[in-house]
Amino acid sequence: MTALILINPHAAGGRAQRLVSPVQAWCRALPPENDPPQIVVPESIDKALEVLAQLPAQTRVVIVGGDGTLNQMLPGLVQGAHSVGLVPYGSGNDCARAWGLHRMTWQQALAYALEGPNSAIDMGRVVLDQNASFYFHSSLAVGFDASVGNRALVGPQFLRGLPRYLLATLRELVNLKNWPLKVEVDGHLVCEGQSLLASSLNTPSYGGGMPAVPHATLDDGQLNLLIGGKFNRLQTLLMLPLLLIGKHLGHPRIQCHAFSSATLHCATLVPVAADGETLGFANRMDVECLPKSLQVVKL
Repeated sequence: MTALILINPHAAGGRAQRLVSPVQAWCRALPPENDPPQIVVPESIDKALEVLAQLPAQTRVVIVGGDGTLNQMLPGLVQGAHSVGLVPYGSGNDCARAWGLHRMTWQQALAYALEGPNSAIDMGRVVLDQNASFYFHSSLAVGFDASVGNRALVGPQFLRGLPRYLLATLRELVNLKNWPLKVEVDGHLVCEGQSLLASSLNTPSYGGGMPAVPHATLDDGQLNLLIGGKFNRLQTLLMLPLLLIGKHLGHPRIQCHAFSSATLHCATLVPVAADGETLGFANRMDVECLPKSLQVVKL
C-alpha cells in the first residue's frame, strides 16, 4: 500500500462527511499507473486506531480532519512510525496553519499530502497526575484556555475557526476563574500563585488562529509555555485584542518560556485540553517535548 486516506466523518461538525464521495472520485481519476490509495471512513476513533494498527510500518497516512482528529490519531501514528499528511477540515486548523496548508483547497492539500516529502517535527507529551499519558502536536491548554476549548467543542456548528473560539471566550468570561498554579520549567520555579492559564505550544497559534507564541517553530526541539498571571474579567477582555494581533507577550502578567520539560501543580483540579480535545481535570501535569518525533508532510 502506498498510502491510506483516513476521513473523519465527524470532523468540522460532520461537514467532513460531504468530502467522502468527492475524495473517492478524485482518487479514481488518478493516472492508471499510480497505485491508488486506500480510503477508509471509520465510524469512531477506536475503529480508526484499529485501522492504523493493522498497517505496515511507515505507511503514508493522509488524515482528512482537523487538529482534534490528528490528535486522536497520534498514538497509532507514533506506534506504527507512519508519516502523516493532512487535508485540513476542522474547526481550528492551527496545525494546518503551522504546516503551511490552510490556504489550500482540499484537492491541493490532498495531492500534496500524497506526494510531498516528509519532514520531522516535534511533539509534546503530558502525563496527568503521574498516570495517564497523552500526545499533542499543537497545544496543551491548562486553565482558562482549556475551559474556552471545552466551550468551543459544544459551540454553534455554523461557526468555524477563530469566531467559534472568540464566542467561547466571551462566554467563559462570565465564569472567569484563576487557579493556584505552581510551574517549574526545566527544573526552575517560574510561577507560583493565582493564574489564569499555563499553556504549552508547539505551533505559533491555537484557538483557530490566535498567535499565542508567534515565534514558535515546529522543529527546534522545544515547546513554549505561555503563562497568564491573575486576571479579572475586565483585564482579560482588554488582553484579547493584544492576543489577536500577537502583541500580548510584553504584558507584565504574561510570561513565555521555551522548555524541554515542565511540571505544573494545582492545589485544585484544573481543566486540561490537548489540541482542542478535552482531557478532563488534573492536579499535576508533567509536560515534555519529544524532538522530531513525528514525520509529517508540510510546506
